[in-house]
Amino acid sequence: MSVRVLAAGDHFVLNRLLVEAVRAETSADLEFTELTLPWPVEPFGRVAEVDEASGTEDELIEALRGAEVCVTQMAPLTRRVLEACPDLAFFGVSRGGPVNANLEAATEHGVAVAFAPGRNAAATAEHTLGMIMAAVRRIPQTHADLHAGLWRGDYYRYEAVGPEIEGSTVGLVGYGAVGSRVARMLHALGARVLVHDPYATDLGGVAEPVPLDELLARAQILSLHARVTPETTGMIGAAELAALPEGAVVVNCARGALLDYDALCDALDKGHLYAAACDVFPEEPVPAGSRLLTTPNLTLTPHLAGASKQTARNAARILAGDVARHLRGEPLLHCANPEVLGR
Repeated sequence: MSVRVLAAGDHFVLNRLLVEAVRAETSADLEFTELTLPWPVEPFGRVAEVDEASGTEDELIEALRGAEVCVTQMAPLTRRVLEACPDLAFFGVSRGGPVNANLEAATEHGVAVAFAPGRNAAATAEHTLGMIMAAVRRIPQTHADLHAGLWRGDYYRYEAVGPEIEGSTVGLVGYGAVGSRVARMLHALGARVLVHDPYATDLGGVAEPVPLDELLARAQILSLHARVTPETTGMIGAAELAALPEGAVVVNCARGALLDYDALCDALDKGHLYAAACDVFPEEPVPAGSRLLTTPNLTLTPHLAGASKQTARNAARILAGDVARHLRGEPLLHCANPEVLGR
């Protein structure tokens, strides 16, 4: 008897990639159905009790009828969806964390939720390095001026130029899959790398572990790579930005909740910071009229640090591995609610 699988992809992690990856991992008799969600053509948002989701509960319930397995990136696994889909046993979220899944309700219903950690680590690390370079060399601003017909020689004034990465002290808050890659890149470029991460035990000889207050006092460039927890939410605010050396650069390609953006704009307006670059924001999309859109020396990208073809393929491949383990009755490698596995 075939197993029904719903591929609920979108315009980044395509259904084609999900189906191909699952078929490559297992020889089980599978029957696929597909649902294409609107992200990123339409922004994700809150759906019922879950965050960063795409599509509606109703369309997912309809598409899941009779399905045992669902592989997706953004579909909303809510309590209502779980109650309406009794055949569902495995829900795979092809992203670093299953924020669009109600884990408590999934566990109550005996549904294992898998995810894909590290899928975009290389892409995000590379984007972070690009944002650091863009900020310290003011690449977006000079590009825009040239396109407007302005040859700005004043950018060459000593007071206007930024630091080199070689020889600079760079502080990283967080040393996971992304932060560790950024550290290696910066070390190769000749930077002195400081790391604050209470969970990091081996920095591989490329960085120096320090307390946060020491990192802030020494870092000419600060880059954030921590996960959002109650402890890290808002961890870089006005006091922390003021503790940075005059002319420092701040980069955030992790999560908007880590940083006080009003305080960041204040520090840029006052000239305490030389520049900043951000890929993530407290509200996405950034609303019209936001200070972020008019604050000087602030480089912005629309939450696409992890966007690469490899990321999409990695996401499908990592998830497909756990689909195969589920179908074989084996423990999952990346399960967000492992307590459900013993049932």
